[in-house]
Amino acid sequence: MKRLLLLLFLIINLSAGAQIYYRRSEFGFGVGGSNYFGDLNQDLIFQTSLYSGSLFYKYNFTPYIAMKLAGNYAKVHGDDQYSPNVYQKTRNLNFYSDIVEASFMFDFHFFKYRVQDYNHRFTPYVTLGLGMFWHNPYAHFDGKRYDLRPLGTEGQLYNEYADRRYKRYAFSLPIGIGFKYWLRGGTTLFMEVINRSTTTDYIDDVSTTYVGIDKFVDNNPSPYPSVSASLQDRSVEGGYDRIGVAGKQRGISTTKDQFMTAQIGLSFRLPTYKCPSSYESIE
Repeated sequence: MKRLLLLLFLIINLSAGAQIYYRRSEFGFGVGGSNYFGDLNQDLIFQTSLYSGSLFYKYNFTPYIAMKLAGNYAKVHGDDQYSPNVYQKTRNLNFYSDIVEASFMFDFHFFKYRVQDYNHRFTPYVTLGLGMFWHNPYAHFDGKRYDLRPLGTEGQLYNEYADRRYKRYAFSLPIGIGFKYWLRGGTTLFMEVINRSTTTDYIDDVSTTYVGIDKFVDNNPSPYPSVSASLQDRSVEGGYDRIGVAGKQRGISTTKDQFMTAQIGLSFRLPTYKCPSSYESIE
């Protein structure tokens, strides 16, 4: 009888030792697509979508609320040639930009979510927060890449247009929806779409009005226009008469630019030997 009790005691202790507890904190990554909305994409088209990626750290306060610190990258592109609007096609502007963002966000789960719990292994969620990002719009001309900000395409290099000067960094207000699903161990699969309103109208280097080609003087006179003169008004490249006369609308300054990412990814929680709270899950 004593031997049987001893055997049962050993089995119970070995079983308890086999239990795996997971931390509330997790880290992960996501990859997917990106899109931009603004003066060069006013109709919410997706033909210019490119790619994005993210790395993050997350802390789960409860099965319903988590805090996330993330670093995000998005390649964005806009091109008037994809617009159904005739004037925009004639305007013929385009740009690319690499966006690097740091964000602080909260996830709010619709359902209770816990790893290692088959009854609570998935949930849709909303996510929102605050971010700061760096951007640098550029375009290609004659086979070369040109950063647009230093060219002052809307006259920013002149004091009379000083209010049009913009910085390479701005704030973002991310808000999105997602879905997460526990796979096994401490691993979670997620899918999410996040749109960012921003505090700048110059992700695309377009916002206000043309200032006229005479403002773009070529310091090295040649029979051809300067690069800045060519890129501030590209209508002639499409075979049209030049439309960039001073005061004519070039962009829409009443709305700010936005960008969006859609990603799928994985997050991981590491095991811990500490006794879990009632929130933390047990295998």
